[in-house]
Amino acid sequence: MSVVTGTLPTGPVFNLKATLYHAGARGVGALDSLGCKVVAMRTVAIDTNLIPKRSILFIKETVGLKLPDGSVHDGYWYASDTGGAIKGQRIDLYTGGVHSAAKAEALNLARLTAVKVGDFKGCPPD
Repeated sequence: MSVVTGTLPTGPVFNLKATLYHAGARGVGALDSLGCKVVAMRTVAIDTNLIPKRSILFIKETVGLKLPDGSVHDGYWYASDTGGAIKGQRIDLYTGGVHSAAKAEALNLARLTAVKVGDFKGCPPD
C-alpha cells in the first residue's frame, strides 16, 4: 500500500468508475484516438463530454503501482484515448500487455478520484 504525502494537485475533481484495457490482438504498437502510441500505465480513455482530450489527470489511487520498467507510478495519466463504452463518469486505463493488467487489478475500479491538473501538447510522454 502506498501513502501519498505532501500537497495533492488541485483542479477539477472527477469521481469515476474505471475499467482496464490492454494491447490484446492489436499489439503494443496500438494508437490512441490522437494517433499517438498508447503508453502502458499512462494512457487513459475518457468521455470527451466530461474530460477534454489532452488533459493530464492525477489519480491518487494509482500512486505506487508498479510500472513495466520496475519503477512506481506517480499517479499521472494522459487523456488521449476514447472508447465506445466510455460514457459519463467512466474511464479506461491502458495497462500495456495482457499480463501487465494484474498490477492495476488491485485497485478499487468502482471508485477512483481523478483531478485534472493540466493539459499536454503533442503525444503523451513514454
